[in-house]
Amino acid sequence: MTTPPTSLDHPTFAACRGAFPAKKFRGTEFRNQATLIVEPGDLLEVMTFLRHDPSMRYDMCTDVAGVDYLGYPSETIGRFAVRYNLISTERNDRFFVKAFLDPSIPTDGIEEDPALYLPSVCGLWPGAEWREREVFDMFGIRFHNHPDLRRILTWKDFPAHPQRKDYPVKGRGERERYQVVDRTDA
Repeated sequence: MTTPPTSLDHPTFAACRGAFPAKKFRGTEFRNQATLIVEPGDLLEVMTFLRHDPSMRYDMCTDVAGVDYLGYPSETIGRFAVRYNLISTERNDRFFVKAFLDPSIPTDGIEEDPALYLPSVCGLWPGAEWREREVFDMFGIRFHNHPDLRRILTWKDFPAHPQRKDYPVKGRGERERYQVVDRTDA
């Protein structure tokens, strides 16, 4: 019985290194799932390559997820990460791409941080629109050129981004101040 090759030998790593020899990449593997870590400024160019290159053809973006590494037990590249789950339906191949971001201002409020921006991939995978909106709503990470970047899970004037780890578990009084609407008001 032969063992499958490790994910660090995943052909997408070699293809990205060959297509972008001057770019700085990192690669990780966990439980045979390969992740390419890219610089935020290189994200759109790399994702365009993964989507359109005939040898790659990652034609489905099934998920865009935010991660807050505040208090993570080991060192990370940045506090926040956005992780993209890509699939090539032609080859039945799954590949992850991750970009790390570090905030430039305190994250305990709702202020727009110029360091927490990534390019939108909605032009490549239109289905990423709502997923990027969720990352914006929950983590405060904004996406350049997003067609409709507004909150999707909380109301328009919600005073924070609740999936950030510095957001209090019990909230900041939103439940107590929430206006209850009954059937006669609706």
